[in-house]
Amino acid sequence: MQDRPREHALSAGLLARVFHQPSLLYFNAVATHLSIREAARRLNVASSAVTRQVAQLEDALGITLFLRDKRRMRLSPAGEILFRHSRRLAAPMEAAVSEIELLRGVRAGVVRIGTVESVGLSFLPRLISDFGQRYPRLTIDISIVSSSEVIERLAEERIDIGFGFLAKPHRQVDIAFRRDVHIGAVMVPDHPLAGAPKLTMEQCLDHALAVAKPEISIREVIEPFLRRSGMLPPMVEANSIRMLVELALGGHYVSIMTPIGAQNEIADGRLVFNALSGGLPTNRFGILVRSGTALHLAPAIFFDHAKSYFEGVQLPGAI
Repeated sequence: MQDRPREHALSAGLLARVFHQPSLLYFNAVATHLSIREAARRLNVASSAVTRQVAQLEDALGITLFLRDKRRMRLSPAGEILFRHSRRLAAPMEAAVSEIELLRGVRAGVVRIGTVESVGLSFLPRLISDFGQRYPRLTIDISIVSSSEVIERLAEERIDIGFGFLAKPHRQVDIAFRRDVHIGAVMVPDHPLAGAPKLTMEQCLDHALAVAKPEISIREVIEPFLRRSGMLPPMVEANSIRMLVELALGGHYVSIMTPIGAQNEIADGRLVFNALSGGLPTNRFGILVRSGTALHLAPAIFFDHAKSYFEGVQLPGAI
């Protein structure tokens, strides 16, 4: 890491002034989006103003906060430290402003959501549409990522609410609303395994399989059962639940997954879901929140809406 020139660095006593100036706000925006242009767009200011404020902060600290190359920018070690703490400083004030604006009727703030693909492409569009009609002044920021990334973003306070699968307990993330869901085989109705009683993974191994790649949480659960045969058959591995659904719809493949993400196709009869037996555990799906942290007003309103929504939804394969 290359430090900034230190001759103009401020003393510890004077640095407090800098942290109450726009430079910290601009720094947080750039650190969040890792883009000067996007930070400027979000702040509704010129890119040159963002660049100037970040440079001012780097000069005051006497250290580089961002590492830049031709293609992208990233936080330096010092930048990561500052961002971790500045987020915590900024969060209470952002929440206060959001709640005040809600009372004023100007706007209701932002709810930051992280979701796995299967939920994001199946349940969330309807859930958010219903919510948007009831609370039109709320802004919803959605990121579709892996379950591990949902958990990581919650722990780092980069999102407010997560939708995903939690294979094992996490000290910084709680399942605020939980449904255990069977893992099974998804296939067309005329597939030979569609009506098999007490279907096992061993039976599925005799057919063309489509399974999730390791970065998707379900793979960790099914991996021991896949390898129990000693020799895996040729199969398709995909990092997309939607791809597994489409492969099953094609008729040749049996996709190993939960029914979440395929519930519409199952409901209209284009696919069937046959739960796997033979000791395969269920997958824990839920609404995820940070442990020991109360939600601010806008995320809390969204959480109550989402909880009510899932309580009233029939999840195929849920226990």
